[in-house]
Amino acid sequence: MPPLQLVFKNLFKHQIRSILTVASIAVALFLLCVLRSLVVSLDAGVRASAINRLIVQSSVSLFVYLPESYEEKLRQVDGVENICAWNWFGGYYQEQSNFFAQFATDAETLLDVYPEITVVEGSRETFETERGACLVGKSLVDRFGFAVGDTIPIVGTLFPRADGRAWDFKVAGIYESSKPNVDQSTMFFHDDYLQKTLESGEASGPRGVGLFVLKTRPGVEQTALMSEVDALFENGPQRVQTTTEAEFQAQFVSMIGNVPLFVASIGSGVMLAILLAALNTMLMAAREQTRDVGVLKALGFSDGRVFGVMMIQSLVLCGLGGFIGVGLAKFTEPLFVGLLGTYFPGYAVTDDVMLAGALVTLATGIVAGIVPALNAKRLPVIQALRATA
Repeated sequence: MPPLQLVFKNLFKHQIRSILTVASIAVALFLLCVLRSLVVSLDAGVRASAINRLIVQSSVSLFVYLPESYEEKLRQVDGVENICAWNWFGGYYQEQSNFFAQFATDAETLLDVYPEITVVEGSRETFETERGACLVGKSLVDRFGFAVGDTIPIVGTLFPRADGRAWDFKVAGIYESSKPNVDQSTMFFHDDYLQKTLESGEASGPRGVGLFVLKTRPGVEQTALMSEVDALFENGPQRVQTTTEAEFQAQFVSMIGNVPLFVASIGSGVMLAILLAALNTMLMAAREQTRDVGVLKALGFSDGRVFGVMMIQSLVLCGLGGFIGVGLAKFTEPLFVGLLGTYFPGYAVTDDVMLAGALVTLATGIVAGIVPALNAKRLPVIQALRATA
């Protein structure tokens, strides 16, 4: 009987035990891939940051607003090509569970400062010229079914309307982003619309600008420009802190906490559980196959061949579980994009994540099988046959 047939015969001798072991390994690898993908998605925004964009915010806190008058002074700084103001809106669609990011911004400059944003449906011109118009990301379209021409009611929490009604925004376009630093679960609308409504008293909320995004000219020394901007507002009325986009993204990620450490801790526990489950199964299988090992050696199987049969059993068992777990993580990627896209933009089960899952599976199979395989290799024929006689 060829060794491969023998491997599968031994594996399915106790079908329930084998199935439960494969299932536990599959669940563990699924969790490892999902957790790793969350970390990768956070890092992706930092890596994809543009080298020609600077972020100007309050030196006190991201939640302290800057005077609108700062924009004109920033435009006069040598090396600044364009500016886009951003204000966090913080509302929700219909009910609080339907939360996604909304930003009031300079519609006329947004797409120039962020060339990775492409309007794939609707009209860029309509978005830029109509005060109540908005752009919505492709992920929001997939989640809520928005279409060009729809009116989206957003209940303001940070900027509530005086009459208690929702803010109405007309979808002028649907965008896609070519880079993960701009996620596709965001709505952009006119900051002018927000400011005019606040000025008229139709709504209330903080005045000013959350942050300015500067697009710099080619060849500009970023460090010198950041120092110049910071010095420009050193005497107030609000001091600023200027950073590169990559540094800003990294700071924003750090606000969530030490996610990599948290994920590594959980991942270590999951890996230990995988190893213990696989090792327990292989030790039980090896004990039950002691007589079989003696018979194989009596029939002429070498110690090395017996070792190989036991190792292949472990690798096949872990490999099946790993393949199912990694495949399930990739298959459910669109589901997690919809569920976590707002908090983890750019979520994706990448090739690197799947490769890491495969390596974990391989390592688990080797570690779980090495001890039973060595014991089987060293076991004398007579002792093996007597053990279960």
